[in-house]
Amino acid sequence: MNSVNRVGPAGHESAANTVHMTRVPRSSVVTYRDDGVLARGMGVLVAGQLPPLPPAIAGAFVTGVMLFLGVAGADGPAVFAPAVALMLAGPGSSHQHDGRLDWLVPPILRLTEYGFIACVGFAWDVPRFLVLALLGAVLFHHYDVVYRCRQHVYPPAWLASAGLGWEGRMLLIAMGALLGVVTAVFVLAALYLIALFFWESVTCWLAAPRSGVEAADLGGQD
Repeated sequence: MNSVNRVGPAGHESAANTVHMTRVPRSSVVTYRDDGVLARGMGVLVAGQLPPLPPAIAGAFVTGVMLFLGVAGADGPAVFAPAVALMLAGPGSSHQHDGRLDWLVPPILRLTEYGFIACVGFAWDVPRFLVLALLGAVLFHHYDVVYRCRQHVYPPAWLASAGLGWEGRMLLIAMGALLGVVTAVFVLAALYLIALFFWESVTCWLAAPRSGVEAADLGGQD
């Protein structure tokens, strides 16, 4: 954990203007993935030896096929798409993402997650505003993470876990489909994620230096 301190005319540090920033692991691309506990755990098993792009593409493709084949019911294959996507794309989470095209991994994961949430929500007749609310919460979080990384004010490590990660959110929706409580899951997930992401973002930016001090470059590379 690092901090940037404002120093007054007398050389004293102002505690009120201290900003704690979390160093990005290896590169910003890793943070853009938004992996949860399960995906990161699978990445540990391969110790960064699995290139991340091919598995992410495979996960997105299989998810798309499964959604196409049977998104309309709990007996359809679509509800198992998150588990397949996790098994394929999760192990790549520990890679450094330093390949020429590895920057494509986060957008592919976003497409996979957004597409799954939207398809399940609309196929199960979840009220449209609930689908949009959940997607909006996740979109806000991902935009906030990208903006922070560009300002070198990195999100805390616990946020990805608390936010469930891309795979956790998909698995939660799938469980709701299997149990026949999709609408309730959308309501609870939307309320929880909106509160979490908005609160954490606001507290972070309120604590940031307002003037005279630039956020330090902690070594993360875009």
